[in-house]
Amino acid sequence: MTGVITASQPSRIAPFTGLSQRSFGKLVTVLRREGADTVGRGRPWSLPLEDRTLLVAAYWRTNLTMRQLALLFSVSKSAADRIIDHLGPMIALRPRRSFDKGTVLIVDGTLVPTRDHTIAEQSKNYRYSTNHQVVIDADTRHVVLVGRLLPGNRNDCRAWEESGGKAAVGATLTIADGGYPGTGLVMPHRCRKAEELPDWKEAHNKSHKQVRARVEHVFARMKNWKILRDCRLKGDGVNHAMLGIARRHNLNLSG
Repeated sequence: MTGVITASQPSRIAPFTGLSQRSFGKLVTVLRREGADTVGRGRPWSLPLEDRTLLVAAYWRTNLTMRQLALLFSVSKSAADRIIDHLGPMIALRPRRSFDKGTVLIVDGTLVPTRDHTIAEQSKNYRYSTNHQVVIDADTRHVVLVGRLLPGNRNDCRAWEESGGKAAVGATLTIADGGYPGTGLVMPHRCRKAEELPDWKEAHNKSHKQVRARVEHVFARMKNWKILRDCRLKGDGVNHAMLGIARRHNLNLSG
């Protein structure tokens, strides 16, 4: 039986991957080069690599249950689960190891509501969530790294160091909001009570806010993937989803 959704139908690619057909082809080529299509021991995959990639994207984008996803691709529920466990880590974004001179980065934390309470904690949104520190290139708006996931009750200034983000960016100029005191990041100026900021600081704050808004725009695009609104994956699954969606975001920007 042929699945309802297949990568052989170009009209299915953009709605379920957020990528153009060309960018989707690039992703499949990279995955094949990294060994995603290598035949190992045991039962061979029931779907070609293109359809498996589309299945993972469809799961992250729609947050359907495994039973629903299996019906769409005409595979068993356990097969759909294995495909996600196998391809999810391979699609994940690789952090940038070095930065060119003059690069400006922007960091902010985002919360992902997560049902696995062993890795999550109640956060300011009153839901069990995980905290993800996301760093983007201020010029290209590409995600350059996502820190290790942490419980959602970690404040950003603590999560910045614990997630590995601080060590990864090193001395590269990085912009942040006012939630990162004592981290050495470039934050907006604050005024004391009964005092007003001088004009030059007000102008700097305005410019800072306009540039830092770019990371919020990235979050808005990434949160179009419904898995980041209510993640049912356990353990590292939520982190793989976050990294995979970040990689797709970059591919979409690159065309």
